[in-house]
Amino acid sequence: MTTPQQPPSADDLLMGGGGPPSAKFPVLGYENAGRIVGKPTVEQQRDYDSDEPLYWADGKPRWQIVVTLATGERDPEISGDDGVRRLYVKSQMKTAVQAALKAAKADGLEEGGHLTVTYTADGEQPNPKKHPPKQYTARYVTAANAELMTPEPIKHPPTAAASPAAVPAVAPALSPEQIAALLAQLGVAPVSPPPL
Repeated sequence: MTTPQQPPSADDLLMGGGGPPSAKFPVLGYENAGRIVGKPTVEQQRDYDSDEPLYWADGKPRWQIVVTLATGERDPEISGDDGVRRLYVKSQMKTAVQAALKAAKADGLEEGGHLTVTYTADGEQPNPKKHPPKQYTARYVTAANAELMTPEPIKHPPTAAASPAAVPAVAPALSPEQIAALLAQLGVAPVSPPPL
């Protein structure tokens, strides 16, 4: 049984929002990871262009699981971005998450658990007019174990268009000049620390 979708808040409706932004996987190797906040929900998939509900050939609804994660992601173009992202689990990502649950000996996703999903490859695409389907791997840590481990969320550079090869590894002890040079390579304006 599914629960009816909650209407957006008045502010979200006025400002064009509808809750946390979607988790994105812009480049191969990109990872979305974080603690699950709230109970995962089920909703019907929608067509990307028309927003119409999707159905299988037999008329049954195409379902997806919506998992809300508290991540280390911050988008400077989103005012007050707190890093919370919605992950839409369907298709091959669903298979990857199921394998992660099995490996963790978990009965399902739970609030407080830690989920990591990584874009690892492109699948075969029979239709050359469409992008190949993304392939994923996943790791899951139960809420009880996540509480003990307290993993740190992954922090990505704010430029989603950068490829993994273009994002340099940051050494633990860099000079301010080296940090400025790396930020310039990424196209990120340096931020001055607040006065003490």
